[in-house]
Amino acid sequence: MNTNDIKLTQYSHGAGCGCKIAPNVLEEILSNQLAQPNDNHLLVGNHSKDDAAVYDLGDGKALVSTTDFFMPIVDDPYDFGRIASANAISDVYAMGGKPILAIAILGWPINQLSTEVASRVIAGSRSICTEAGIVLAGGHSIDAPEPIFGLAVNGLVDIVNLKQNNTAQAGDYLFLTKPLGVGILTTAEKKGLLQTEHIGLAAQKMMQLNKIGEHLGKIKGVHAMTDVTGFGLLGHLTEMCEGSGLTAEVFFDHIKWLSISLSDYVTAGAVPGGTNRNLKAYGHKVLFNHDTALVRSILADPQTSGGLLISVAPESIDEVVSLLNDHGLKEHTEPIGKMLGQQDYSIHVL
Repeated sequence: MNTNDIKLTQYSHGAGCGCKIAPNVLEEILSNQLAQPNDNHLLVGNHSKDDAAVYDLGDGKALVSTTDFFMPIVDDPYDFGRIASANAISDVYAMGGKPILAIAILGWPINQLSTEVASRVIAGSRSICTEAGIVLAGGHSIDAPEPIFGLAVNGLVDIVNLKQNNTAQAGDYLFLTKPLGVGILTTAEKKGLLQTEHIGLAAQKMMQLNKIGEHLGKIKGVHAMTDVTGFGLLGHLTEMCEGSGLTAEVFFDHIKWLSISLSDYVTAGAVPGGTNRNLKAYGHKVLFNHDTALVRSILADPQTSGGLLISVAPESIDEVVSLLNDHGLKEHTEPIGKMLGQQDYSIHVL
């Protein structure tokens, strides 16, 4: 079988972080857990809705541990491996950490897809791990009805530089390091609606590592950070607001899109199913000044390997903007929102 002829998305019912269980359903699942033993070394665990677990190593450093995996969001096996790996590694960056080691998670329909195709997925993963400066050191595989791939990733962080998603402060400004629209473009491609000039645009952004997170962790005025994935910008910002006891204003006109054509795609019905699941879960917590299908579709669009959402003290904005410029993120140097005292809603979209 020629791997160039493979269309991986035909073998799965979901795609990328759009496979994630809806946030309200996930809450029900986690609420049924048995009581866990107390461990004073566990700095971040299930008690918060953060990106990774964090364990105090006792020397001023902490272990950051995470896992993330999903079904194909692109057809090319190599690109699938790269995207899934960049997405998993991002959780370490979102905590202000430095990734050090990765282990692969592979589910593969052996009777439907050749081992050669799976090998291309692993090759893509290794390439991203190399970009991140880490080793893909092993893993585990099973024969599964659908292709699944991801990583378990460990990292290190100086505890003083640890960033969480529930520590934003009133008066902070919000920055986002990648444009939105991954779910819309990938859905348009599945529906045969994607314009030629947009082929590969979403994949390019999804394969972009959030390395800047390690450097943002060293800025004291970066009060909170998370990465935007399957719950969309509004979902992950809702978690930040609720965890911090605040309300956010979002400046919709400041949000960057992958393409101005997102409006046309939404009109044509290229809206992933995850968008409606997201809005059903948290839409009632959002106040929209202009409540349109386009606004909702973009802000609740499930992202895969999305950008970092950063809550920054006013006095640290210049330092953050300088860092964004240094990392080639000049188009993301304008704040997309602001954190306010808690209101009757979590987010106000202006």
